Amino acid sequence: MRNRDGWWAAFFLAPQVVGLLAFLVLPLGFAVVLAFMKWDGLGEKSWVGFDNFAAQLSDPAFGTAVWNTVELAFLTVPFGLGLALLIAVALNHVRGKTLYRVVYFLPVVTSSVAVAVMWQIILAGGDYGVLNRTVQDWFGITLPDWLEDPNWVIVAIAVVTIWSALGLNVVIFLAGLQTIPPSLTEAARIDGAGPVRVFRSVTLPMISPTVFFSTVVAVISSFQAFDQIYVLVDPDHNDGARTIVYQVYDLGFKRFEFGMSSAAALILLALTLLVTLVQFGVQRRFVHYDS
Repeated sequence: MRNRDGWWAAFFLAPQVVGLLAFLVLPLGFAVVLAFMKWDGLGEKSWVGFDNFAAQLSDPAFGTAVWNTVELAFLTVPFGLGLALLIAVALNHVRGKTLYRVVYFLPVVTSSVAVAVMWQIILAGGDYGVLNRTVQDWFGITLPDWLEDPNWVIVAIAVVTIWSALGLNVVIFLAGLQTIPPSLTEAARIDGAGPVRVFRSVTLPMISPTVFFSTVVAVISSFQAFDQIYVLVDPDHNDGARTIVYQVYDLGFKRFEFGMSSAAALILLALTLLVTLVQFGVQRRFVHYDS
């Protein structure tokens, strides 16, 4: 019976294991090897050692991409999670939470390309953008060209990113808030704590694991931003929108420098791992588990 159960377990696990090997492990291993080679996708591969990494680290375009990626993370993570937490706290004690969850979650299940096209219409400059034209007609204020001005394009991308991920974060925070025992907040109120003190001393520590999880996921997602940026802006003509993932795409699928592209991808992987490890190191002081 034990052997038969093992065969059945292997049978049901096989599709997932094959998919994991075919679409994650093998491509990752190939990318690691390719990062040390020069290859255009068709000709012979040649070993170049760490030249691809050195070329990327000294490339001003890659430096710009790293700075834009970090700036996008600093804009989207604290503001996006903070807004989602405030909305979740406001919705936690109202009727019809299920309806609000559905409404806030709609952007999450909407195609990212459709979302980007919609926001492209809203944020377009001149007389074509809904936002700029409305503010100009109503208040006589001329707003910047959000998608063309290098100084403002990352802010526009951050707004779209926050709006797109808001519903998911609200649902996650709502789930965390509903796990807080009502007796804790009632005891704090009996002791004279106001709403702000209850939130700071009871609510926030109790949902700190949820906040930590959402922070890790949000940082990783911000480092991987690509699809909405690709539709919203043309990073080839606007360096303010170039991110690391777009740098990887540009090198690999436009210039056919697959060695350089793989090196940039591995640098992104290393940067993501480093930031995640720092988060896990810091969370010991701020995250409180039931144990």
